[in-house]
Amino acid sequence: MRPLAVSEPTSLRSATESEPRVNDRPNRDALPGIEHDPNAALSIHDLTVAYDRRPVLWDVDLDIPTGVLAAIVGPNGAGKSTLIKACLNLIPSVSGVVTIFGQPWKQARRRTAYVPQRETVDWSFPVSVLDVVMMGTYGRLGWLRPVGRSQKAQAMRALEHVELADLAHRQISQLSGGQQQRVFLARALVQQADLYLMDEPFASVDAATEQAIVRVLRTLKSEGRTVVVVHHDLQTVPEYFDHVVLLNMRIVAAGPTDEVFTHDNLRATYGGRLTLLEQAATALQHLGGPQGG
Repeated sequence: MRPLAVSEPTSLRSATESEPRVNDRPNRDALPGIEHDPNAALSIHDLTVAYDRRPVLWDVDLDIPTGVLAAIVGPNGAGKSTLIKACLNLIPSVSGVVTIFGQPWKQARRRTAYVPQRETVDWSFPVSVLDVVMMGTYGRLGWLRPVGRSQKAQAMRALEHVELADLAHRQISQLSGGQQQRVFLARALVQQADLYLMDEPFASVDAATEQAIVRVLRTLKSEGRTVVVVHHDLQTVPEYFDHVVLLNMRIVAAGPTDEVFTHDNLRATYGGRLTLLEQAATALQHLGGPQGG
């Protein structure tokens, strides 16, 4: 079965299936220092990402605890999607160390699932809903082994969770945008990951799809999974998430939603970006390190 075509070659292939585009740098193999929680689901130390020497993320330090629903929130261009992609080695970084459950991504990738933005996918590819969901089994099954009855049953159960079982044999191109997003979520579910990284799963979906996604996220949390979501709707953050990361190229604040999601922190996150960007750009020129692409 051929994978669905995407505008980025790896954006549909899950974090458990894809090889990194760049080689792991030596300083990404272990997390130095003792300031990070060794039990965190995701730890990021001194992560900097730049495009054409223009910083997108600068000196990011962050721990995401195990078993939380975490939102990454910030203005457009703050580096939210870049942060997730850098953690999965889908884009190169200037510096930094990322560990997942205390291990480098290469060792922990089978414990990680990635849901990319829906807009990155060429939905005209002729494949059924069930086929797309079964792609999520490839990481554990292996690309050369045929999909069997067990994998099909797993895929159908995942479609039931997202309320799309009746559309299993429909062509993916025939679904609405919200339905396509739910298919991506089902595809992640069959990976049976411990850490889920989702890039704007609520973008441009209807109310029914949004509530279906929320129910799935809460089920994952109840099972002890960790979910990190790039999110834009500030009004729903306190309702949907128990942990929040406020990002504007650097971490402004991170922690339990009821402690961190405050007016002062939001004002700091959504204001002053130009000052931060100019400071980081100047420092990056002095750094003279590798250039992100």
